[in-house]
Amino acid sequence: MNKRVLILHGLGGSDFPHWQAQLARDLIKQNTTVSFPALPSRENPSLEEWKEFVKKEIEHFKPTVIVCHSLANILWFHICEELDINLDKLMLVAPVRINCDIEEIKEFFPYPIPSDLKSKEVIMAASTNDPYMNVEEAIRLQSKLKVGMKLLEEAGHINADSGYGRLDCALDWINREIECRENSGDLNK
Repeated sequence: MNKRVLILHGLGGSDFPHWQAQLARDLIKQNTTVSFPALPSRENPSLEEWKEFVKKEIEHFKPTVIVCHSLANILWFHICEELDINLDKLMLVAPVRINCDIEEIKEFFPYPIPSDLKSKEVIMAASTNDPYMNVEEAIRLQSKLKVGMKLLEEAGHINADSGYGRLDCALDWINREIECRENSGDLNK
């Protein structure tokens, strides 16, 4: 079966040079079918509006792989149990702590911890110095979700502002060529 990769951004989007934009480009270059939609009102999102948008996108696009960053992880936690879907892979990158107090996204919190992430394979990636989720919070979330985790050294929020214009291990994981190197600050080795 051909991979169909849906990439979901967080607050403010993931415009180039963000790793999600580069991942979309790299997947397209290898002829993988990709959907990388701009979610509505991305600077001041509405949970209900995002939920409805993503549900329609999933119904239309029928992804086999979903890649979430930041607030998109929280969106997935809110909607996954409402969906009739069984993904091959789900990547959760830089989720946000359960009690986040950013005004523009307060309606997303607190979020549910889903008992079924609707995927055969799930990986979570977190950072040792993410301002939106510390290591202890990441480990607690990983444990509650019962998923594997890659902990990246000093990777910030794993975005372009933190120096991640590329995240080669995301492409590698989707392609199953190699796995992300655990606890590695440089994912391009």
